[in-house]
Amino acid sequence: MRLANVSGRLVILTADDRGVDVATVSDGRFGPDPMSAYAEWDAFTSWASGLDLASAPQVDVARADLGAPVPRPGQVLAIGLNYRAHAIESGAQIPGRPVVFTKFVSSITGPDTEVVLSDGDVDWEVELVVVIGREARGVSRDDAWAYVAGLTVGNDVSDRARQFADPAGQWSMGKSFPGYGPTGPWLVTLDEVADPDDLRVVCEVDGAVVQDSRSSDLIFSVPELIEDLSAGLTLLPGDLVFTGTPSGVALGRPDKPYLRPGQQVRTWIEGIGDLHQTFIARP
Repeated sequence: MRLANVSGRLVILTADDRGVDVATVSDGRFGPDPMSAYAEWDAFTSWASGLDLASAPQVDVARADLGAPVPRPGQVLAIGLNYRAHAIESGAQIPGRPVVFTKFVSSITGPDTEVVLSDGDVDWEVELVVVIGREARGVSRDDAWAYVAGLTVGNDVSDRARQFADPAGQWSMGKSFPGYGPTGPWLVTLDEVADPDDLRVVCEVDGAVVQDSRSSDLIFSVPELIEDLSAGLTLLPGDLVFTGTPSGVALGRPDKPYLRPGQQVRTWIEGIGDLHQTFIARP
């Protein structure tokens, strides 16, 4: 199942990219708020499994109408240095346990956006994003996938100057400027993905591939991340987990080609979809 936020309404997408409006078809049991599915994930998926999409009333879905599939997550957790080559290009040690920070919720946007560049050195970071579907506390890695609603694509846009500012850095602030958390284009449930532990993860800047890896190269896999996170806090339905970015960021390149006004970034993940960001100068 693919779940989309279409003009603020929860929609299930059909195979030909048309939409079934959840609030209409469920007679108000779920929706229209896209967050309503995650608040009652078990009940929602049980209902959706019996829905005949082919015979349900359908609506056109325009790409321009897509918003963040999880527009108001309670928590946005992110993992740093979770690909070995990225840790090395960043000049950091290989972490012995997940490096956790947060992106503030106000940075989260939909898949196709214009992003105003902050004053620092702005970088790209394609990431597989996990959406939590059930409250998780003290979950083992063996059970972790059962707590996941689905997967989406994210770009952890980063102001490196703010992120590494003296004396101790400001990771969360540097990664939370308006528009610095594009996600989407929709949520894909795990049954739609051939192998959620091994997906191709790619970023292109002005059409040139700058990152190209696989989620199987994560130092800490999704189940390991959920185990570690849920040991220290409670993960809530609708929370987002940005799982880390592979090598190829501007920070790790000799010429440091940080983003400039007019540049376009496409981030995509196999079996899920893609995001498109155009970066513009501050007014």
